[in-house]
Amino acid sequence: MQSKMLEETGTITALDRPTGVEHHFFHSRNVIIAGEINDKVAKRATMELLALAEVSDDPINVIISSPGGHVESGDMVHDMIKFIRPRVRTIGSGWVASAGALIFVGADRADRYCLPNTRFLLHEPSGGVGGQATDIGIQAEQIRIMRERFHKLFAEATGQTPEKIAEDTHRDFWLTAPQAQDYGLLGSIVRSVDEIR
Repeated sequence: MQSKMLEETGTITALDRPTGVEHHFFHSRNVIIAGEINDKVAKRATMELLALAEVSDDPINVIISSPGGHVESGDMVHDMIKFIRPRVRTIGSGWVASAGALIFVGADRADRYCLPNTRFLLHEPSGGVGGQATDIGIQAEQIRIMRERFHKLFAEATGQTPEKIAEDTHRDFWLTAPQAQDYGLLGSIVRSVDEIR
């Protein structure tokens, strides 16, 4: 019934008609977030998380390799990781930057993993401001609010203080996997799937 409705609306995805690799991948309970974070990536990841949560309460792995992107799209996936019932483990690979790091810390620290060569990048959210003077003031205030939220969120995720996060992320703040672990961004560096608990 649901597939028929989706066919009629023209919004069929691999989740609606899983075949071959997609079928096996879905049942592996893995979600991959790769590339720029935008509304399409956030929608797909959220759909997959919700669908997997409907199937069972078994843990879900979210594998992330991203240069970042749209903050609110990152927020959507971050909040969904916390919203659903199954335990979610995030696994960094390649690089986990900006909005990608925001998604990464959606999992509890003990459930945050990365592969040995992963690099992390944290920096303050930014945005362009333009238009009339009143609009520029409104946009600047929204950026300030977003930065304060960012500092608080990453402080809670890492155990650092908001002031320390603000100081470190005033400019691009790069971390190797061991540095990220020391900073509190992740729980474990793993080399094999067998090391994920």
